[in-house]
Amino acid sequence: MNRPLLHNLTDMAARLQPRDVGRINWLGVWTLYSKEVHRFLKITMQSIVAPVVTTLLFLAVFTLAFGDRAVLGGEVSFPRFLAPGLIMMAIVQNSFANSASSVLISKIQGNIVDLLMPPLSAGELSFCFAFAGATRGVMCGAAVAVGMSFFVDNSVAHIWPILFYGMAAGLLLSQIGLLSGIWADKFDHMATITNFIITPLAFLSGTFYSIDRLPEPWYGLSQINPFFYMIDGFRYAFIDRADGSLVAGVIIMIVLNAVMWTTNYLVLRNGWKLKS
Repeated sequence: MNRPLLHNLTDMAARLQPRDVGRINWLGVWTLYSKEVHRFLKITMQSIVAPVVTTLLFLAVFTLAFGDRAVLGGEVSFPRFLAPGLIMMAIVQNSFANSASSVLISKIQGNIVDLLMPPLSAGELSFCFAFAGATRGVMCGAAVAVGMSFFVDNSVAHIWPILFYGMAAGLLLSQIGLLSGIWADKFDHMATITNFIITPLAFLSGTFYSIDRLPEPWYGLSQINPFFYMIDGFRYAFIDRADGSLVAGVIIMIVLNAVMWTTNYLVLRNGWKLKS
């Protein structure tokens, strides 16, 4: 065997040696996260622009229906009260849809194995899907906020609730979407979760009204709706008023994210409905 050929074969064998990815597969995590982000960016009209148009229609319809009336002690106009809730609703709906649709489509097309074979742990897979979904949600929320700024005063009173609640809500719904995508076998199952869980909780969370107006027992029931704390805390950033406890909202968001993270980690590690 000639020496150049032997040298080429030696180099090829060296490149085929297993790569030591370390304790965390940073390259794999970044690759999967980038793939998930590029997936929705390739259909920007559907994933970003369409939610903006839909949310602006909500703003126009409710503003025309209820007028520019004050809702909080004569200090805050209805459009200014409504806008933060609609922004948060765009964040949660699109964060959920991104993770859920990505996993479900992979299962239906049969290429879910491409996600399970690479050297990525259950925690790394959960991280990628959660943050990719949150990225889409936050981008939609930012786009909606920019679109609304032409029609509503969106001046910010506090920046930290925007950063915390925006990301915490996006991560929570993205993780719920991941679990839903793993559980669902077809799009009808996904529509069931969206229509009977996500949408009702979002609409009954104080998005379009102040919960102070609710009689018992509806006022008490609204206090156990996690979507209420997302929207209430996010709205506080804009109007400097909150209907509920901000401390309770922060604790609930952290606890729910931790619970969903643990659940998804165990599900991905066991391969439930993915490897069978």
